[in-house]
Amino acid sequence: MAKSSRRTNGAANGYAVAGDVKDLRLAREGRLRIEWADRHMPVLRQIRARFAKQRPLKGIRIAACLHVTTETANLARTLQAGGAEVFLCGSNPLSTQDDVAAALVTHYGIATFAIKGEDHKTYYSHILSCIEARPHLTMDDGCDLVTVLHTKKKNYLRGVFAGTEETSTGVTRLRAMAATKVLRYPVVAINDADTKHLFDNRYGTGQSTIDGILRATNMLIAGSTVVIAGYGWCGRGVANRAKGMGATVLVTEINPLRALEAAMDGFQVVSMADAAPRGDLFVTLTGNKSVLRREHFLAMKDGAIIANSGHFNVEIDIPALERLSGSRRTVRTFVEEFRLKGGKRVFLLGEGRLINLAAAEGHPAMVMDMSFANQALSVEFLRKKAKSLKREVFVVPAPIDKEVARLKLASMNVAIDTLTPEQDKYMRTWSEGT
Repeated sequence: MAKSSRRTNGAANGYAVAGDVKDLRLAREGRLRIEWADRHMPVLRQIRARFAKQRPLKGIRIAACLHVTTETANLARTLQAGGAEVFLCGSNPLSTQDDVAAALVTHYGIATFAIKGEDHKTYYSHILSCIEARPHLTMDDGCDLVTVLHTKKKNYLRGVFAGTEETSTGVTRLRAMAATKVLRYPVVAINDADTKHLFDNRYGTGQSTIDGILRATNMLIAGSTVVIAGYGWCGRGVANRAKGMGATVLVTEINPLRALEAAMDGFQVVSMADAAPRGDLFVTLTGNKSVLRREHFLAMKDGAIIANSGHFNVEIDIPALERLSGSRRTVRTFVEEFRLKGGKRVFLLGEGRLINLAAAEGHPAMVMDMSFANQALSVEFLRKKAKSLKREVFVVPAPIDKEVARLKLASMNVAIDTLTPEQDKYMRTWSEGT
């Protein structure tokens, strides 16, 4: 672990920037990768150009607990261009890209506290570093920063006027806080934007999860039986990618509507008890805990592979797997073999953490362009409107969602129709019938 606390170049306007990153010598490589991602994020680039001229975020400090990737780097640059001072930490111990973290400190003057593989203590110390910057606004991916702020660091709440949340897991936690009147400021749920969950969750998670599994295992998906736990937008994405690669896909669900949809989409919908002895690969995407647990491990075939693409590693009951095992060892990078006491082997990928970020690079920049455009525009919205909002969780305003979609279509050279005056009138009246 190499700490950095140094004066950066002109990108940081000469200010001393603190941070805790693995190795500042990785900064050049990180900058090249950030620039590559930026080429595929045209919507965010347009917002950054406007922000640089208008400076709508001037004078505010933002504490961001996000996956420290090339795409996040470009979001941080956009917020900085708008005048904000950004303090960034990782939202998952295995998702940080160390070269990106180094580049953010060295080349862009953004205080970054993130190291891939950091232990539990370091992870939370990095969150504290961002909170202790006394932010005016929080950006979270899973609600860990907000939780610490509302429990252990309440004295820093006074200056916070609003926040945003990227994930469905985090939104669930925030709504629980709001329902019990614990939440101290309004939060915009980025995950609820159509241009986020319909695209990022489905296409981004679908592709990047399979990418992470393949990088970790080099397994052949075709001919395999893949079990998808959860048929939300993320589960839909992974199920369809696996099906497209030739797998037999089983879906497990607790929601009857989603289960029905999976069945109508052509998937076999079964209970996890029925799926456990059949699956070659299991992927959890539920946002809940102990989705794969003791009885499932005992029923699995020798050599079963288990992975998680939900936000937290609690979806797999790893302590139960440890108790069942006589031995464990790392057999490949991001692959642990648990040998059960009867001799059967179960392989856990990426410590049960987000496999798409633990073993791969996360979502493609093209899809994160929309998610982070929503983030940037929602921060601008909150800067203007937070004082008039209750301490609740709000969806991304529809005009922002539609503007992101419009900008994305334009960047793809896709044209759409507009209503004629006659059509517009027809849609706004009720008297005209057949």
